[in-house]
Amino acid sequence: MRPTRPAVLAGVLAALLLTPVSAGAAPDRAARPNPEVELRKLTREAAQLNKNYRGQVQSLEETRVQASKATSNARSLKRALATAKSDVVRFAQASYMGGALSEGGLLAMQGDASHALNRAVTTSYLASYRANQLNRVKRLIKRAKTAEEAADAKIVKLKKDIADLKAQRIRIERLLAKYGFQTPSGSGGLTPRTITMRNTVLQNFPMPYGYGCLRPGDPGDHGSGRACDFMMSTGGRVPTAEALDRGNRLAQWAIDNGQKYGVMYIIWQQRYYDVRTGAGWRMMSNRGGNTANHIDHVHISMF
Repeated sequence: MRPTRPAVLAGVLAALLLTPVSAGAAPDRAARPNPEVELRKLTREAAQLNKNYRGQVQSLEETRVQASKATSNARSLKRALATAKSDVVRFAQASYMGGALSEGGLLAMQGDASHALNRAVTTSYLASYRANQLNRVKRLIKRAKTAEEAADAKIVKLKKDIADLKAQRIRIERLLAKYGFQTPSGSGGLTPRTITMRNTVLQNFPMPYGYGCLRPGDPGDHGSGRACDFMMSTGGRVPTAEALDRGNRLAQWAIDNGQKYGVMYIIWQQRYYDVRTGAGWRMMSNRGGNTANHIDHVHISMF
């Protein structure tokens, strides 16, 4: 069955409107790896590195989170662009079937003048709608391209971070060997090293808001008995000036005494300090709230 003229027109119009998507692309874009497939592959590599290095490497996790967000944003914009394409096709079909009303046609119309004016108003509205659709598609094309480039950049950075950590393997393995591997002991489910750190902290810092260490079922260091959270407020609130100062002093104590007690990394005030990378304090992207961002507690993980 041959396509109808409206369908052909709609296809041609949609192709013309959306030409910038491919026109501005590089010749090898068709061979570009799928960022979601790449992210899944790199996530598996990152998970294996975390396992080899006895816990989540915070710099690696930070880059993975950023890559995941960028990839998700690119996917959402692609879907929005696909919807806009469908809208363009439907509009082209409706415009052709409805026909356009010229000034001459309006003056030559017989019968009810209000009907003619209604058609004129409708034609004007459709012209305005078409302009809005064109602008919407242009904006989406630009945003989708920017999001795609951002996702690509984060994927490249994640690859680099994984490569850098692999290159530091010998140094990190020596560090791991220095502290040895401990398993939880006793009824508390914590490693001896974690128990020593926790008791020393409680002896030197008041904890009016409490603390928590073992978290059964947690896939990270809390689940393996190698981490504690020392609260500086309750209910996800921002700490008072006094509590903030206490948290700062506790985090610095963990850094200063890290070699003595076997501290692996610290997270506090949306920043992390990972002994394995030796990179000092680094900012952490927004994870969604004060507790997730470690605004209200100091997290200390042990080797």
